[in-house]
Amino acid sequence: MSDTSTYQPPRVWTWDQANGGAFASINRPIAGATHERELPVGRHPLQLYSLGTPNGVKVTVMLEELLALGHAGAEYDAWLIRINEGQQFGSGFVAVNPNSKIPALLDRSGPQPVRVFESGAILMYLAEKFGNAFLPAGGAARAECLSWLFWQMGSAPFLGGGFGHFYAYAPTKQEYPINRYAMEVKRQLDVLNRLLSERRYLAGDDYTVADIATWPWYGALVKGLMYGAGEFLSVQDYPHVIRWADEIAQRPAVQRGRMVNRVQGDPASQLHERHEASDFDTKTQDKLAPPSA
Repeated sequence: MSDTSTYQPPRVWTWDQANGGAFASINRPIAGATHERELPVGRHPLQLYSLGTPNGVKVTVMLEELLALGHAGAEYDAWLIRINEGQQFGSGFVAVNPNSKIPALLDRSGPQPVRVFESGAILMYLAEKFGNAFLPAGGAARAECLSWLFWQMGSAPFLGGGFGHFYAYAPTKQEYPINRYAMEVKRQLDVLNRLLSERRYLAGDDYTVADIATWPWYGALVKGLMYGAGEFLSVQDYPHVIRWADEIAQRPAVQRGRMVNRVQGDPASQLHERHEASDFDTKTQDKLAPPSA
């Protein structure tokens, strides 16, 4: 082991605000709002408050897929929530999601607004709202789809908050947690690779919410786009996951959804807010950037 010291937990834990790595300024052991800040509201039935992280991408991909199917009621306004600035702790956002995590959805299509939070709940809500789109209506097919959807919900924290944190964001590199979570992530990739060696998509022949939920995490991982860890994790050892990831990446709705609320990477791939379908053609960051001198 390369760790040079051993941490001995105190009898009672206390919050050290300076200790926490890249997210020390926004992580805290209490809930609730830290400031008053109302959320903006656009003209569409669905109001999304999010950021282009993997969990946020799940929902924007779902909405773009619904629109591609012709569901006009899925038109939406996507408002940017900058979590590194603590906007998720504003009073308006906390009212929509008491857990202060993105994404959060407010459905204003009925007489009373409906709030939905947690990405998996949002995907199921939208699927059911639009006639079980991307979600089998019942029986074994639905059970299989939901099993893989919830597999993603339970597995991704080991990839993100576990491996990703200690490999990319923790204030120091420590062998034990990196090895512990790398082992689990590779096990998860093997689960997916074995499954996808036998079927086209996670739940079978059809593209479902299980794929929409899983692709932003594990698709990005095997394409070397997450944490710069592709070589470290030997992602080339999972060819069936790579095949699946590449196929989904070719879907136009997925390409659009990945752009929404995105604040990193090529300016042409960043659409900070989305209010109309035409925004993809006119309001990406490369088009809004001032001309160079």
